Amino acid sequence: MEPTGITPNLHVLDIAAARDFYTGYLGLSVEDFDMGWVARYRSPDGRAQIQLVTRDATAPELAAVSVRVGAGVDLAYADALRHGYEIVHPLTDEPWGLRRFLVRAPDGNVLNIVSHRDD
Repeated sequence: MEPTGITPNLHVLDIAAARDFYTGYLGLSVEDFDMGWVARYRSPDGRAQIQLVTRDATAPELAAVSVRVGAGVDLAYADALRHGYEIVHPLTDEPWGLRRFLVRAPDGNVLNIVSHRDD
């Protein structure tokens, strides 16, 4: 696997209520997207970003981080299976344009391994 980006996913109860802290105080002023249950904010220079997540639309658990792997998502999935890692959410083409799966690391953290259509 060759990650091209890693984004922390913070669990919040209400994105609208949390937004002011992350945009106003931290200065993450660019909203990349807001799907109601997940929103991503980044700094104007693009060097810092965070996702606020209330739930996952299709997976049973929230991921601690999202790891972008581009076209390597299928190979990453096969490698996770080969290593015997727990797959929390199978390799799926999501309706919002991602191909992804969720895997549990041996330490218990859940990772969202993802490929965007534009990768």
